[in-house]
Amino acid sequence: MRTYSPKASEITRAWFVIDAEGMVLGRLATEVARILRGKHKPTYASHIDTGDHVIIINADKIVLTSNKGDKLFVHRHSGYPGGLRTQSYGNLLATKPEEAVRGAIRGMLPHNRLGRQQLTKLKVYAGPVHPHAAQSPEPIEFTHAKAR
Repeated sequence: MRTYSPKASEITRAWFVIDAEGMVLGRLATEVARILRGKHKPTYASHIDTGDHVIIINADKIVLTSNKGDKLFVHRHSGYPGGLRTQSYGNLLATKPEEAVRGAIRGMLPHNRLGRQQLTKLKVYAGPVHPHAAQSPEPIEFTHAKAR
């Protein structure tokens, strides 16, 4: 029996919306990365993008546990000597919550062309409003990702 490999014409993509209010960043990121990769589908193949679209709203109300906002840092480098910029996660969540959530999810996707293609299906918004109502996204509730 031959191994099944989905073709591009056979892949159907759904839209999901997630309300991130009160959710823990890492637990939310693992679930979203799983949906973006398509691991929740029976037709999953690691070499093909079979994932769905994900919309995250209320990214500014996401939670970090055990003082990680002060302990963990985000680093970026301009490529020039002395170009390292360091910022705490708490400061990043206060100024650019969309980038903090997107960066956490990006780190859980493959680090190649396929991962960059899968990341284009992620839409993150700081507030409760998003412009994707025409796609009629289904809401998803992750009960184990809620902060206690």
